[in-house]
Amino acid sequence: MRLEKRDILSCLLVLLLSMTLGCGKKGDKGTPPGATGAGARVASVDTEKPVSEIQAQAQTMTVDSLKATAIKYKEAIVAKQGEIEKLAAKIKEIPIADALGQEAKTLKTDLGNLETSVKALKDRFQVYYDTLKKKGGDLSGLAL
Repeated sequence: MRLEKRDILSCLLVLLLSMTLGCGKKGDKGTPPGATGAGARVASVDTEKPVSEIQAQAQTMTVDSLKATAIKYKEAIVAKQGEIEKLAAKIKEIPIADALGQEAKTLKTDLGNLETSVKALKDRFQVYYDTLKKKGGDLSGLAL
């Protein structure tokens, strides 16, 4: 009975995380590589696109677009860091006797995936932040 409840809770947790995180890559509605000027749109948060492409894209963006995109990345990073804290708290609550069980392994795997995702987001955020700084844009509200 106790094992069944844990299995159900584990499945629900995985389902909740899947719904929260999504599949990772949705349609890119960001700035086209050659877009500049007032018509340029904000790039969407994308952890799949190589950093080199993001660097090239950032060079063509306006200061306002750079700041808006950096804010989007910052918000995504903060949200994922909150999820990491919650997951780490759940892992700490697991009794030592169950630390090698399936639930703990699943939680640790999810935690590792979240940490990898945050690192990718931070790398891409830094590109927009540095480009904005180089172009003399306002960096207020962008501190991590």
